Amino acid sequence: MALATIFEKIVGSDANIAFMAYDGSKAGPDGADLAIEVKSPIAVAYLAHAPGELGLARAYISGHLDVHGDMYTLLDRMWNITTNDLSTSEKVAAVRALGVKPLLMRVPPPPQEMRQSALARLGSRHAKQRDAEAIHHHYDVSNRFYEWVLGPSMAYTCACYPAEGSTLEEAQYAKFDLVARKLGLEPGMRLLDVGCGWGGMVMHAAKHYGVKALGVTLSRQQAEWAQKAIVDAGLQDLAEVRFMDYRDVKESGFDAVSSIGLTEHIGKDNVPGYFEFLYGKLKPGGRILNHCITRPTGKEKTFNKGGFINRYVFPDGELESVGWLIRQMEDLGFEIRHEENLREHYAKTLRHWCDNLDANWDDAVQEVGMGTARVWALYMAGCIVGFERNKVQLHQVLGVKLDQNGRSSVPLRPALDWP
Repeated sequence: MALATIFEKIVGSDANIAFMAYDGSKAGPDGADLAIEVKSPIAVAYLAHAPGELGLARAYISGHLDVHGDMYTLLDRMWNITTNDLSTSEKVAAVRALGVKPLLMRVPPPPQEMRQSALARLGSRHAKQRDAEAIHHHYDVSNRFYEWVLGPSMAYTCACYPAEGSTLEEAQYAKFDLVARKLGLEPGMRLLDVGCGWGGMVMHAAKHYGVKALGVTLSRQQAEWAQKAIVDAGLQDLAEVRFMDYRDVKESGFDAVSSIGLTEHIGKDNVPGYFEFLYGKLKPGGRILNHCITRPTGKEKTFNKGGFINRYVFPDGELESVGWLIRQMEDLGFEIRHEENLREHYAKTLRHWCDNLDANWDDAVQEVGMGTARVWALYMAGCIVGFERNKVQLHQVLGVKLDQNGRSSVPLRPALDWP
């Protein structure tokens, strides 16, 4: 069985994907808009030792497998393909066709992969030093690279599109403003923004609501970029971003807390302590807005140790269901006042990021290298498929810390409707 034919059998002949392999074999329809090229036996070795998404990712990131055509379209067509779709006889025939050599080759993973042994030396999952390294792995790629991908807002979280044709910048502004309105921000209030990224929420709250805002991040590059942006905008009297673990924040008595895209990094076992810590930072009547990616139900695994995302993108990341998260918030004293799913908005956000990466591809490759650029192309296109097909969701949950008499200080109806 020729190598290209093996791949066609795995993917399926009706996927409209062509295949080319280093052994000269070809398969799939002529004139297909998508093609997968297996360039060397190393690609086969990766697949032999890590069947499925991880092996394919290693082969692509290392350059031993190429994709010709649109990455999103390819992943959308292949989203539920696994080697389990081959019968036993087909797998035996595939092994015979490949020969023993690729199966015996031991090739190291691409350097972009976070080694599990390196993480283990830093302690158990979500120990402070290990969390810092996990954040460094993903967020300290290059501020210049992020500027190309994220655009002027430097917001690396789901945007909120007020209209179908809204631009990415309009949608990111709308997201920050939605959070501010849900939190009921007013001049003179104090906001704590945990996992603040490049300071977008901190600066929005200070500039548009007159709020004294403190942001914290475990990424040194983010903190340095944000502090410069704050000074450049003349907001240094109201806004501040610190390079520090949220658990080391000493101040308390905040009127509001925003957590936009941090809960995914906390770890399921630590979530109750996380919300308890933030509860203690709020004054009575204070509000919390938790914005994070979730699983669609409570049945899926929260952590996939061998998955592409864990190895290359968000080491140690864990996703829970929104129902489970809400229960933790309630059990720790928060009263839930509003909840919404922005799943489709994240698919649109990712499309804009993919377009930005494509438009700046040559510069991005020169800045971070081909392997890292490929990690991002693969990860973002795959996430579009995930959000579109309801494999992952994005939820905003608004809670309030009641006073000792059970009062919430939340108006009967918000002054401005929330989308």
